Amino acid sequence: MDASTRTFLQHRARIRGIAYRMLGSLADADDLVQDVWLRWRECADAEVRTPEAWLVTAATRLAIDRLRSLQRSREHYPGLWLPEPVLGDGSAAESPEDELERLGEVSMALQALLERLTPAARAAFLLREVFELDYDELAGILGKSPAGCRQLVSRAKAALGEEARRGDAPAAEHERLLAAFARATAAGDFGPIQALLAADASLQGDGGGQVASVPHPLRGARRIAQLYFANALRWAGRLRWEPVTLNGRPGLLRFVDGRLESAQSFEFENGRILRIGVQRNPAKLARLQAAWQARG
Repeated sequence: MDASTRTFLQHRARIRGIAYRMLGSLADADDLVQDVWLRWRECADAEVRTPEAWLVTAATRLAIDRLRSLQRSREHYPGLWLPEPVLGDGSAAESPEDELERLGEVSMALQALLERLTPAARAAFLLREVFELDYDELAGILGKSPAGCRQLVSRAKAALGEEARRGDAPAAEHERLLAAFARATAAGDFGPIQALLAADASLQGDGGGQVASVPHPLRGARRIAQLYFANALRWAGRLRWEPVTLNGRPGLLRFVDGRLESAQSFEFENGRILRIGVQRNPAKLARLQAAWQARG
């Protein structure tokens, strides 16, 4: 392995993490990593003073261009759009998915909110708030002044609103609440289901036009509890929940008749479930399902 390849592999996790956070798709992220690799090989013989900065800059600029195209196509996406969920492998071994988690936790809910931003604003927000680059570094990557980058991040936060800042809780609290939620929804206990939800809870679902899902965000504890209660009646005795790590945070996989039906992410506030993301699109579950089956 030559020095150029070793350098690229050293920073590959960071490049892939940026690409996934920007694009919301592991397949698109892997394509972008390959594009960065090809460009790196073309310039590898030239003197690059700071390889990491070069690679992050290349990845970010390619991701901005790719996201512009994706956002145009997502305007015609059937129903609500949610990112592809990333499954943690639950072991000490480092998989590409683990690399993504190490590079900063961005929940599925926050990634969905990031769709509100322009590609440049999304890049500025992620590089600053998730990857913790300073404004001078941002300026070099985005081709703007540090003051301009600061303003871009500020506007991104304003566009995301309070929703992006709510929902933090310790992992142990997440796991306790999710275990209670799984028990209540499997049993069809309407009262406990509703009690676990915040009064202003919201639920988004993504079926990709391939399977049924909610066409608009569902809001309010009672309406969401009714949905889970109805599912419990529909799938009585056929439903199984599995606790997992999704996008670096505790989540649940729902199985019906032993088949993966959805991957569900949760955010919490004050001991209640605040937001739920239900990914049902088979195309976005395929990689996760393969990873789950590989566990045996």
